[in-house]
Amino acid sequence: MSDQMIQVRSEERVAWVDLDRPPLNILNIAMMRELCDVVDAIAPKHDVLIFRGSGPKGFSAGADVGDHAPEHVAAMLNAFHGVFRRLWNARCLTIAAVHGWCLGGGCELAMFCDFVLATESAVFGQPEIKLGAVPPVAMVLLPRLVGFRAASDLVLTGRNVPAGEAEKLGLVTRTVPDEGLEEGVRSLVGELAALSPAVLKMARNELRARAGLDFLKELNDVEAFYLERLIRTNDAVEGIRAFLEKRKPVWSGR
Repeated sequence: MSDQMIQVRSEERVAWVDLDRPPLNILNIAMMRELCDVVDAIAPKHDVLIFRGSGPKGFSAGADVGDHAPEHVAAMLNAFHGVFRRLWNARCLTIAAVHGWCLGGGCELAMFCDFVLATESAVFGQPEIKLGAVPPVAMVLLPRLVGFRAASDLVLTGRNVPAGEAEKLGLVTRTVPDEGLEEGVRSLVGELAALSPAVLKMARNELRARAGLDFLKELNDVEAFYLERLIRTNDAVEGIRAFLEKRKPVWSGR
């Protein structure tokens, strides 16, 4: 896959999945669709998938803002949420290995994983509200991961948080030194490899059930809100347009 935007390297029953669109690994529709195809191909053959970002600047700064425009947003959400629907139904565990910027859709991909390892200098955030938008996956997951108050803070202000704060909130599993990310991931993989893969997957699924998470239904509900209500507001269109035109948005309140 050397000419693609998703690179995969397999080591026994572990697959390293690299988002490879530097400098910031922005997720456009084509890349999202490719990621769907990759998950379809490799998830049945591996016990663990490890998601990383290529290049020194970060894991991913999120979805391409241009793809949020009304004429593209349905296709974008279908492709992006297709990744999560596939991973939800997959029988493998997932790890996000995060360095640098982890924002928007990149942050959603990371938080969806069973484990999030982050370097001390990593930065997390859901800045969609600043564009007059919302992060659907984060709206489903964040209240359960970090609690209602912290989720409200992150989603409604769009502020960025450093890895240490993200760990305290419960968004990050472990922080590691900046030069120790791969070592930390391999250590975690070693811990998991010593356990029964069948029991791990059953326990993961039971944890989700005890958390009351009906992810697919809730994602469908938020996606419908996004397409049927949010994107039809003047402010949602203005926020995307202002970002693309490199100016401050002029909110109308409609």
